[in-house]
Amino acid sequence: MEQPEDMASLSEFDSLAGSIPATKVEITVSCRNLLDKDMFSKSDPLCVMYTQGMENKQWREFGRTEVIDNTLNPDFVRKFIVDYFFEEKQNLRFDLYDVDSKSPDLSKHDFLGQAFCTLGEIVGSSGSRLEKPLTIGTFSLNSRTGKPMPAVSNGGVPGKKCGTIILSAEELSNCRDVATMQFCANKLDKKDFFGKSDPFLVFYRSNEDGTFTICHKTEVMKNTLNPVWQTFSIPVRALCNGDYDRTIKVEVYDWDRDGSHDFIGEFTTSYRELARGQSQFNIYEVINPKKKMKKKKYVNSGTVTLLSFAVESESTFLDYIKGGTQINFTVAIDFTASNGNPSQSTSLHYMSPYQLNAYALALTAVGEIIQHYDSDKMFPALGFGAKLPPDGRVSHEFPLNGNQENPSCCGIDGILEAYHSSLRTVQLYGPTNFAPVVTHVARNAAAVQDGSQYSVLLIITDGVISDMAQTKEAIVNAAKLPMSIIIVGVGQAEFDAMVELDGDDVRISSRGKLAERDIVQFVPFRDYVDRTGNHVLSMARLARDVLAEIPDQLVSYMKAQGIRPRPPPAAPAQSPPESPAHSPPGSPLHTNI
Repeated sequence: MEQPEDMASLSEFDSLAGSIPATKVEITVSCRNLLDKDMFSKSDPLCVMYTQGMENKQWREFGRTEVIDNTLNPDFVRKFIVDYFFEEKQNLRFDLYDVDSKSPDLSKHDFLGQAFCTLGEIVGSSGSRLEKPLTIGTFSLNSRTGKPMPAVSNGGVPGKKCGTIILSAEELSNCRDVATMQFCANKLDKKDFFGKSDPFLVFYRSNEDGTFTICHKTEVMKNTLNPVWQTFSIPVRALCNGDYDRTIKVEVYDWDRDGSHDFIGEFTTSYRELARGQSQFNIYEVINPKKKMKKKKYVNSGTVTLLSFAVESESTFLDYIKGGTQINFTVAIDFTASNGNPSQSTSLHYMSPYQLNAYALALTAVGEIIQHYDSDKMFPALGFGAKLPPDGRVSHEFPLNGNQENPSCCGIDGILEAYHSSLRTVQLYGPTNFAPVVTHVARNAAAVQDGSQYSVLLIITDGVISDMAQTKEAIVNAAKLPMSIIIVGVGQAEFDAMVELDGDDVRISSRGKLAERDIVQFVPFRDYVDRTGNHVLSMARLARDVLAEIPDQLVSYMKAQGIRPRPPPAAPAQSPPESPAHSPPGSPLHTNI
């Protein structure tokens, strides 16, 4: 789930009760001596971090590292960035899995062990570095339902120790610079018996206690002693956390399929040195200390050269909003027969006089956040999968308000009113086709691609999708447009298809074409239903999780298109008292979100 670097906040109440985080903390995960679950190779580990709710004590997935092939001693590059609240006990859980397929369903992979701690434990440890044994307890938790599962179902032995997890924490600086650089190497040592080497670089930043934290890996260049690696970008705070003289160590390895990569050599540098760009100062001798000690005539194991270096300040979501980017919000609601007869209480569309149904709750939760960013409060609202009067034709793209020319409704109340009106006039039918509403919003997004507008489509559905191939194609086409898609699944259906559309782990493709970026966020509504009946807190969590990826998705589009934020419009000059001030012509009327 590439996680955007700034993930959702760790505390249950950070945005609900006004708690202010003391700082942002970056957690780095390494493991040693993991269980080996694979028959003919080593395990392919993945670490999943969970946070625990303060109210209901339920564990909720916070994020996942990348998968590292063939190793029992992984150093994960992908970090967990969390808000640190000094005054709160922030419980964390780390589960390790051996990944056996591309499925995001954790129950389909081998469980390797888990560890529990608090964020305070990590931060308060010597050097903010905590080592804990991984164990397979008497149970683990199903990632989807949150219910206990016997650990032995994953092949584990309860209570068995199965390696160590190493957790490091570092406070993040406010540095927003991003460095872009490219390296090449010359005459590296030959490590492969039948070929040359398959070299890659690993970057580490130094810590005060003399240890190093991994911060980047390049791609592997096959069968060459003179590789030219691709240009890559890395936040300066990840590389040196704003300390320009901090030691950066770079190790050079020869990649091996079985994970036992051969060490070629290493060198050290700093951000200040790298910032000099291509020069004689940035040609580094690659040294293998063991070879240097053994061989008197040893010179080096090759050289690495910095080919280019550039740095720019990373623009944020708020920079674009302040610069006038408008976010246009559209709702699409599932009117297929699989939702059940709206007149019966078992239906997901049942209109109870006492409480909102799941569709209305989900719409209200997200809409209550969205509507405050749009001064005219006009939102297009569509339905799909119903027979329409008077001729009974099936439509997968009809306006809830009945106005084909203008499907916009006034505010969330207007959408709810149009939704209830549609339930009384249309016949729930089918099939469940997403592609038409995705294409509808994509057409609008395609009309304005200069960064001044960004479209967000909220689809609320019971999850039994019928046009998977067409929807994938529509999403792949939309991924290059200023657009994001949120899917909220209501009901008890299996949402495997929805998880597949959410490209956090596996970027979706259509006809061999990969989506340029991940634009889909899926959440199952049932994960947010408060068993005590206190919907308010649960719906606030739903809204937060549903909207969490929108800022990074917007920024990723702008960066891909090379669009910089516009300067915020200047405030109009103060007019003399006798002449009331007026907004200057052409100033933005409002900002949507």
